[in-house]
Formats: sequence, structure tokens, C-alpha cells
Amino acid sequence: MTFTIVMSLAIAIIVGVAVAFAVTISKGYDYKHTIDSHPDDDDSSHTKS
Repeated sequence: MTFTIVMSLAIAIIVGVAVAFAVTISKGYDYKHTIDSHPDDDDSSHTKS
């Protein structure tokens, strides 16, 4: 009886960790990464010589 409870608890923890891992990876791939432009590129008054 105790073995069944321990195994059930262990399997539940493993499944929970796997689900949390999958959700985290999915959110990471869904995140839209952006790159800020260089400040000198935005300065229209700057003249290049």
C-alpha cells in the first residue's frame, strides 16, 4: 500500500515538472524578441563627415 502511494506521488511530481517545463519552453518561443536601435541611428540632426 505504501509503495503504491509513493509511486503515485513520484509520478505526479514528474508529470507536473514535465508540464511546467513544456509551458515555460512554449512561452519562451512565443515571446517576441526585439532589438533597440542604436541611439546614433535615431539622431536626425547628426551629420556624418
